[in-house]
Amino acid sequence: MSIGKALYAMIAVCALGATLIFTGPAGALQLITEKEAALPPMPVVHERGISRGPTIVVVSPSPNAGMVQSPVTLKIIFESHGSATINIDSVLVTYLKEPTIDLTQRVKPFIAASGIDVQDAQVPPGTHTLRVDVTDSLGHTNSTDFTFRVSQ
Repeated sequence: MSIGKALYAMIAVCALGATLIFTGPAGALQLITEKEAALPPMPVVHERGISRGPTIVVVSPSPNAGMVQSPVTLKIIFESHGSATINIDSVLVTYLKEPTIDLTQRVKPFIAASGIDVQDAQVPPGTHTLRVDVTDSLGHTNSTDFTFRVSQ
């Protein structure tokens, strides 16, 4: 086997391994690992004022859902205002733990100008708080924090 073919085979095996790590069983996305969930929670400070930034609506997990089962559907809607459009490259998804964990790269394939739509996000049991930050084409920003609980 030539060095080029061997290198190509090694890259393919690594890519397959990374896919299995990040997608878990049956193509589900491993949104939060057990190790990450075990970290201490970050104190959440609510300092929200009036914002001209995009509206962020958490559809699922519903804020009133109580306990949910994993895998969860993570559905968040972005609404821009006026002539602005959502800058999808500005979207940040952060798991509020000490230290904070940037989940953006995990959900990047599921981000669109209309929002985030992950159908099968694997999340361990426990209480989880996420922050979503969005900026529009006019530079207006907004963020929202939401908490959901996953049962055993």
